Amino acid sequence: MSAPYILVLFYSRNGSTSEMARQIARGIEQGGLEARLRTVPAISAECEAVAPAIPDEGAMYASLDDLKNCSGLALGSPTRFGNMAAPLKYFLDGTSNLWLTGALVGKPAGVFTSTASLHGGQESTLLSMLLPLMHHGMLVTGLPYSESALLHTTAGGTPYGPSHHAGADGKRGLDEHEIALCRALGQRLATIARKLESNRG
Repeated sequence: MSAPYILVLFYSRNGSTSEMARQIARGIEQGGLEARLRTVPAISAECEAVAPAIPDEGAMYASLDDLKNCSGLALGSPTRFGNMAAPLKYFLDGTSNLWLTGALVGKPAGVFTSTASLHGGQESTLLSMLLPLMHHGMLVTGLPYSESALLHTTAGGTPYGPSHHAGADGKRGLDEHEIALCRALGQRLATIARKLESNRG
């Protein structure tokens, strides 16, 4: 049996969500677990893959086994009209077998997003991303207000999960509060997953 890991599963178009994923992965590792970064391929309007079979750079594409065998999940997407991007939704729509077998029941999960505008639907996107995870029986972990960055941020950050204001050109980097909240989610997921794993043993 492989060592326990948290799956950081994301879709990123311009790199902001990918950078959030890396910061969350750092938090997971600070929390004592392996972080497994995975992405999903872009799709066309006809829901067909339009990306290469293997990514040219960055994280590998996720498999259902990556999801099935994880000890926890961080799920990230840019906002598309207040909802997750189609490629990520397309991947999640293909997880029916995991639902039928209860493979994800009782595992901790959190969500994260990035938007071009400050009020571009961050919270509605995060909430919509939680819905399929709740159907899978996962344990939702947000960010408590004991995370001081939530009280001081002037850009991204919500109790539903980390968020980032990337700017209209998508080039605004993560600020110190956004980074702190990404890492906090990673640590939180790792801590909870480790406790749950020890209880199963």
